[in-house]
Amino acid sequence: MASSRTNPVLIAGAGAVGLAVALGLARRGIAVVVLEAESRLVEEYRASTFHPPTIEMLDGLGEGAPLRAKGLVADKFQFRDRQTGLISEFDMEVLADDTRYPYRLQIEQFALVQLLYDDLVKLPNAQVHFRNRVTGVNQTADGVVVTVETPDGPAEFEGCYSIGADGGRSEVRHSLGIEFEGMIYPERYLVTFTTFDFWKVMPDLAHVNYVSDPEEWFVLLRSPGLWRVLFPTNPDETVFDEDPDTATMDGLAQERYQRVWATAEPYPITHRNVYRVHQRVATRYRVGRGLLAGDAAHVNNPLGGMGLNGGIHDAVMLTDAIGRALESGGDNASLDHYANERRRIAVQYIQAQTAQNEQNMHQRDPEV
Repeated sequence: MASSRTNPVLIAGAGAVGLAVALGLARRGIAVVVLEAESRLVEEYRASTFHPPTIEMLDGLGEGAPLRAKGLVADKFQFRDRQTGLISEFDMEVLADDTRYPYRLQIEQFALVQLLYDDLVKLPNAQVHFRNRVTGVNQTADGVVVTVETPDGPAEFEGCYSIGADGGRSEVRHSLGIEFEGMIYPERYLVTFTTFDFWKVMPDLAHVNYVSDPEEWFVLLRSPGLWRVLFPTNPDETVFDEDPDTATMDGLAQERYQRVWATAEPYPITHRNVYRVHQRVATRYRVGRGLLAGDAAHVNNPLGGMGLNGGIHDAVMLTDAIGRALESGGDNASLDHYANERRRIAVQYIQAQTAQNEQNMHQRDPEV
């Protein structure tokens, strides 16, 4: 069994949240080891919106400016009716006195993941191990031992704290015995990307558009060079009993695209995926020296971009909490505050807001 020789913070998951915690800690002089099950960085396409406070937090990590250079500024967003068009438009410039960034930044989350990774691996006190799947967390009197499965067999890493940032199916959360309470929506979401220029046929669109309809709502978001279009699926469609293949997804997407705007030629689709949507929050964010952040701690439907943004907020607060705990020589009050406060926010704000967003999109009463 291999073992690390240092006493770092051990982080499961090299996504945006795990890498943000790692970079924040490493820049404070704290050794970190990131353990990622996949063979490389995973190109996630579920989230593409960064909110004003998140952009400010990314400035603190040194990633705000390079991300803004790559992304699109969306200072307006719309609610629309599929048949009649614009219902209302919100101008985020009204927030100019409250934030340096009165807009949403539109860019795929993988762009942030790559920026975080590139800066992290430059630091001498940071390591990232791919093809290292965390299988368990054991706690000792003064630290943790994380077991992993590697291409060469099982291994162990010793550390001072462990962080589960390993997604909704978190092995860390399972190992810590933390329940993941909530529900799953009956419908699945079909998310697609196209190079078709919707502005040519609907010139009054904003970068972010929520389109209501009694039969089939959809979301139309602009990303650099692409439009992202999200559709709900019918739970009764048997094709969604299993994961459909690319051809099947493209066929379903083409049908739905033609109902958005009919064209003579098929829409060019560059990416597509179907996924289930959960609303869940971990019953605890901390057990001893084991902590959770991001999707390992809370998952929700993607309407409004609350999942990724909430995860980055977790990462920033957890970085500070661990830093304070280590500086104090073991006073874990800051960790308790992180666990309690971030869970409260997940329940009272993230879950509540995203559930309301879902209800709004399903609304069939024209007056409402």
